[in-house]
Amino acid sequence: MSLMNSAEGKSSLTRKAKFNDLQKAAVDFRYLLNREYPRKASLEIVGNRYGLTFDERHLLHRGVFSDADSEARRKKIISIKTIKSKDLAIDGHNVLITVEAGLSGRPLIFADDGFMRDISGLSGSFRKTAVTEKALQVIVTFLRKWKPHHVLFLFDAPISKSGILAQELRGLLKKEGLPGDALAVKVPEKTLIGFQGVIATSDTAIIDRSEKVIDLAGDIIRTKIGSMSLLKLKRGRLIKRSRIRDK
Repeated sequence: MSLMNSAEGKSSLTRKAKFNDLQKAAVDFRYLLNREYPRKASLEIVGNRYGLTFDERHLLHRGVFSDADSEARRKKIISIKTIKSKDLAIDGHNVLITVEAGLSGRPLIFADDGFMRDISGLSGSFRKTAVTEKALQVIVTFLRKWKPHHVLFLFDAPISKSGILAQELRGLLKKEGLPGDALAVKVPEKTLIGFQGVIATSDTAIIDRSEKVIDLAGDIIRTKIGSMSLLKLKRGRLIKRSRIRDK
């Protein structure tokens, strides 16, 4: 075996071992959450135990939830088909960043609660790129197929150039003949929570305070984009329960 092949083999084994640790960490994290340990403290315990990086801990944070929370949120997911002739409010940056991740090949996670999430942590530092324009086009084209009565995109005004983004999207909606509007508002959650139509988001805080939600970004990625970087952490029982003491 050449030195290069040997190095590649070791690298592959290292990656596999690290992913196995991540899977075990997910099982342990879920175990603690199911026993009502505080989320932040549980993630720290598990992260320290397996020597996880910041990004790996963020992945667990975005993708692993207690069985009760996961079941409650899954029950709220409705089919994209239900938006026909309905008013639809969209969590703008939340959906856009996730679709961009799918187009760019950035890591995504199919979470315990049934929602697809981006794990890049870009929301606060989001910047418009060429991929942004493509993502907006994909979203609008996808929505047009399902014929909602009216769509309302709500972007976080505190994020840089959100007003310009909303303005460009209004032009795209008009061009594509999709009835709707796009606004940059200080707190999108205030409008999204309690919205009388259908809501599109993967934000847990909004989902938990809403009755019905569509995973718009997940639907788009699954049917129109696909993702080679989609992760799903296994669900299972802790092999040795004694490793983490119950309350």
